[in-house]
Amino acid sequence: MKVAGRAMRTIWLAADGHAVEIIDQTRLPHELAIVRLSCLADAARAIRDMQVRGAPLIGATAAYGMALAMTEDPSDTGLDRAAEALVATRPTAVNLRWALAEMRRHLAEVAPEQRFEAAIARADAIAEEDVAINRAIGEHGVRLIEAARRRRGRQGVVQVLTHCNAGWLATVDWGTALAPVYRAHDAGIPVHVWVDETRPRNQGASLTAWELGQHGVPHTVIADNAGGHLMRRGQVDLCITGTAALTGDVANKIGTYLKALAAADNAVPFYVALPSPTIDWDLEDGAVIPIEQRDPREVTHIAGWTEAGERVEVRLTPADSPAANYAFDVTPARLVTGLITERGVCPASREGLLRLFPERRRRAA
Repeated sequence: MKVAGRAMRTIWLAADGHAVEIIDQTRLPHELAIVRLSCLADAARAIRDMQVRGAPLIGATAAYGMALAMTEDPSDTGLDRAAEALVATRPTAVNLRWALAEMRRHLAEVAPEQRFEAAIARADAIAEEDVAINRAIGEHGVRLIEAARRRRGRQGVVQVLTHCNAGWLATVDWGTALAPVYRAHDAGIPVHVWVDETRPRNQGASLTAWELGQHGVPHTVIADNAGGHLMRRGQVDLCITGTAALTGDVANKIGTYLKALAAADNAVPFYVALPSPTIDWDLEDGAVIPIEQRDPREVTHIAGWTEAGERVEVRLTPADSPAANYAFDVTPARLVTGLITERGVCPASREGLLRLFPERRRRAA
């Protein structure tokens, strides 16, 4: 997508071919900082500290992290250690485990002295696959926005509500939940996005708002609890969110479940956009999805920039009040209108997904 009118991705191979570079998302929206990852430890830290985040981008970064690890120890032991270090960084992200399994499978048949080049090539391919998948999600999802416009009338602006950040910053490019929005905007369909601030990390207010603004998409940041009010007033045509893991039930940033409940109560369609590597085919029940608990300081404190351009962090809560920081919640499939995948839109169920991905049915058999 575009930053200041220039096409840009979230991760790319450095010009020297020996490292990768990323947008440091912890510095957005006030500073566009590029960080060089040169080794396994750099890649693990980038994922753990959320310099990169979003399930698809985490997967791509992990793939490149495996490649960087091969410059340090290309042996089978080094391969195993690298995968173990990376899988421990974010337990909920299905794409992380998928990318690591893919890299291990690919490199197992390669001689150690050739593993770095082979790993870079496979990581590049994973990144390009992500771009293609998300572009296709946009092509299928834009039809839902077109249908909403027909319901509103040709002169109406389609109102989309989203939660957290599932735009191009959460992927290599295009995004998942926002890919249909970008397709609609670029096609001249009038669309406006209600952007949940998404506490405690405020990834809607800082990341989603930033990338929509950079690309020129009209949007408004709202407090997390405003969504139900807007739906009840008829000011939301459809909700589109992303997902970090999926069985039919949807694991996504904390607060997604409440948006789905409000949408169901107000007959607002609630869609989840997901690339197929995000689907956890081994889980039968979303209740067993591991829910990451992050540092309570993310709840007790908030970071921002002063008018003078200085980054500061301040405490919100009483010093002696404990805090819990649940990073995700699970939305039951019964509250999800449909899933937007790279192969089309389907019901939020295993059978619905298997109709789009029949090869998974054969593999299970």
